[in-house]
Formats: sequence, structure tokens, C-alpha cells
Amino acid sequence: MQAHAVIDHITGWLKDYHATAHSKGFVVGVSGGVDSAVVSILAARTGLPTLLLEMPIRQKEDQRERALAHIEDLKQRFPNVKAISVDLTPSFNTFAETVEVDESEYPAKQLALANARSRLRMMTLYYYGQLNGFLVTGTGNKVEDFGVGFFTKYGDGGVDISPIGDLLKTQVYELAAELEVIESIQKAQPTDGLWDTDRTDEQQMGATYPELEWAMSVHGWNRPEDFEGRQREVLEIYTRLNQAMQHKINPIPVCEIPLKLLNGS
Repeated sequence: MQAHAVIDHITGWLKDYHATAHSKGFVVGVSGGVDSAVVSILAARTGLPTLLLEMPIRQKEDQRERALAHIEDLKQRFPNVKAISVDLTPSFNTFAETVEVDESEYPAKQLALANARSRLRMMTLYYYGQLNGFLVTGTGNKVEDFGVGFFTKYGDGGVDISPIGDLLKTQVYELAAELEVIESIQKAQPTDGLWDTDRTDEQQMGATYPELEWAMSVHGWNRPEDFEGRQREVLEIYTRLNQAMQHKINPIPVCEIPLKLLNGS
């Protein structure tokens, strides 16, 4: 991949879309992960006002440290960058207490709460986006957004634009190196940061990003039975996740009413 050329292309695309949308800049949620780090630098490179939001919810200290270190790095490098830290833990705790249910009766409780964290952050991003006239800038990559659906519907999937949605995770890491993202972020294990316990992306999905990228490349052309060992296992994982995520990327189903019913004939 021509990393520098891709960086220039995305930067130009962001500027062009900003002009078309008549926005005043960009707002990006910064998590301490590589995707948000790359997207925030790409937005900053446009020279347009870029607001970084750090939104901890019961966050692990190392994740916060990486996010804050990245924010300070960008503020030093780009005069158009501003940042706000919004501690959403009290708001989330109130929500969690209000909707408390018995986990033995509702086994999906922890997953529902994890998704609620993402949706609370989305709401916060749009709040500050609307205050400033900024575009909410997504941080999802191609494997997550179009392969395995590793995002929250109307959470981190709720954005105005998606600058790296056509890039694989390994390609995002290439851009991170070219953009000189701080080393602690480049070396960190990918995690969505939505759980009280440490859960990496690989632990949640059952495969690494390079493995899922391979599965994405052969999916539709091959079946799991065409392979053996780990490859078969990975393609089975990818196929299962891909099938389960279709509701996230397909348009919302609309019940079409026959004209004869609408016309009363």
C-alpha cells in the first residue's frame, strides 16, 4: 500500500466532503486505540477545526493514559486541534442502576450494557457535533464495519462520515506508522473498551485481524469445508459473524403498503 498517498487521498476526501456538507469541522471520539488515533490525525491534517472527545466509562487506566497522551501529541502538532474530556461514568452508572435486571433471567445483560456505553458515547459526540456544526467522524475499519460487524448499531456505527471504512486493520496500522501515532497505541492490543473486564478484540471474536482479513478475502468464493485446521475454524468464525451482522449494514426494512390499500379501493 502507498501509505502516504492514501493519507493524502483521505485528507483531501475529508476536506471535499466538509465543503459539500457546509460543516465547520470534525469531532472524533478518541479511545486510546489505533483506529481513532489514525482518524483524528487525518482530520487534523485537513487544517480544519478538529475536536477530540475523550469519553471514559469505567475505563481502564492504560486506555485513558493512551488516549490522553495521543490528545496531547496532536495538540502539539496541530494548532487546529482542541480536546474535551467528558467523564460519562456517572451518567452510565445512573442508567445501569435504572434499568437493573436479574442477569440469571436476562443472560444478555452485560452485552446490552456494553452496547449502551457505545450509544452513550455516540449521543455525546452528536451533542458536541451539533453545538459546533461539526461532522461526527467514524473510526470503523473495513473488517469491523463490513466483515464481522464488530461495532454497535447506533453506537460507534452511528456517524456522519467514515474515513477508514475501506481500509483493513493491518492497513490502518501502516497508516499509523506513517502518521507517527504514539508508540504505546501502535503496540496496544486492540480492544473496544466496553467491558468492566479486560477483553481484547481477538478474545471477543475468536480470531486475529489478519486471520479475519484472510477469511474476508475468501468468503463467498470458498466454504469452511474447503479448508482444514485453523483456516477452516477461522472461516467458520467469519461466516457466522458475517451472517449475524447483516441487520447492521442493510437498510432498515420498511413495510410497503399496497396502493390499493392506501387508496381505499
